[in-house]
Amino acid sequence: MLERKRRRFLVSRLKCLLKISLIGLVLGACQPPQNNREGPPDFTPSEKLIIQSLTGHPELTSNPSNRWADQPRAAHFGQYLFFDKRLSQNGKLNCASCHNPGLGWSDGKALAQGLKTTARNSPSLWNVSHQRWFFWDGRTDSAWAQAIQPLESLAEMGMDRVRLLHVFHQNSDLRQGYEALFGTLPSVTGLPSSGRPVAEQADHPLQKNWNLLSEAQKQQVNIFLTNLTKTLEAFERRFQTGENAFDRFAKGLRTHQPELQNALSIEAQKGLRLFIGRAQCVLCHTGPLFSDLEFHNTGLSALPGQAIDQGRYLGIPALMSDAFNGLGPYTDLASKEDAWNDKLIYLQRKATNQGEFKTPGLREISRTAPYMHDGRFKTLEEVVRFYSQPLSEPPATGRREDTIQVLDLKPEEIKYLVAFLESLTGPEPPLDWVGQPKSAVYSQP
Repeated sequence: MLERKRRRFLVSRLKCLLKISLIGLVLGACQPPQNNREGPPDFTPSEKLIIQSLTGHPELTSNPSNRWADQPRAAHFGQYLFFDKRLSQNGKLNCASCHNPGLGWSDGKALAQGLKTTARNSPSLWNVSHQRWFFWDGRTDSAWAQAIQPLESLAEMGMDRVRLLHVFHQNSDLRQGYEALFGTLPSVTGLPSSGRPVAEQADHPLQKNWNLLSEAQKQQVNIFLTNLTKTLEAFERRFQTGENAFDRFAKGLRTHQPELQNALSIEAQKGLRLFIGRAQCVLCHTGPLFSDLEFHNTGLSALPGQAIDQGRYLGIPALMSDAFNGLGPYTDLASKEDAWNDKLIYLQRKATNQGEFKTPGLREISRTAPYMHDGRFKTLEEVVRFYSQPLSEPPATGRREDTIQVLDLKPEEIKYLVAFLESLTGPEPPLDWVGQPKSAVYSQP
């Protein structure tokens, strides 16, 4: 335990030093440039360092909580399930209903629409496996734990784990796909037709049915459920963004190849200078994913008719009480004391978490409108205008971060930033990711 605390202290110090270094570089990059106003910016050495920190792609690390995460046959079955509408209560919805590959693995709607309208925007699944926390409020710590909630949400797919087990028994293709990976399906003999835990609703019919199961039956059903969602994560780990115009420009800048530097328009290059400099976007949208993977209160005001969303403040207790987190019995970690769980063990809720939401990555951002956790902005221009004048209304809850300051961007500067953000668009998903495979059972290519 002492060694873990020491390691955590050192990591914390390193992050702090890196943050200080980045702020120093950004402040240096904020100095007035000596440029031809009509031509491309002449980036300074400090600006070039920041630009190189944003390009490339981080290596996809293993997920020890999911032993199926990098198994091709699990990813195949996960893809089969991702596009299967039988996993929803009405047989009309699947994962792609809210995470459409043609819309940047999002849905193009302000608020996600399942069986009902939800309270938040559907986040993109691009690069999802690089995340530390999931959902806008970070209420799960793995992609497989995350996938359980939309499956069972009454506002989304409306299924429950006992009914889902019956569905697999009733459909030979689903049964064969499952048993090819995990062995014999748990029996449904003696089980009710539906059932799952319903937090703080002891009289809910689903909770009452769940109470009819023995502890051994509950465990078997939960293992069945997590086996499914671990294959969904295996499929989602493929969603890695490709090279875009900005990456080619950064490579050209590094290797002194003008033809590659031409990949980025002059407007986008000017937007890039603003992004890493005066606009200070890079303080949160940092690294190759253009995200610090953490949570911030940007000071969004309340929307008429919508309940106040506390974000991370309620996400942390939800995470810690989740039976499927890394400290629970359904993880594949060899030990609960695995370093992978440090993020949970040392997590503490603070008053400053009120109104915080996760920093989204910006790669493919042009394909994932509308924007923000509540989908309030239809265009990237609206987003940039908000950050140019963020103090016009008080935040809906909590305290706006001090880094959010009035920028007073000129109309042309807003145009430049939008041009840069649009340059972060890469290739669309490969065709073999789009749609349900012909068979639920994986065959060696």
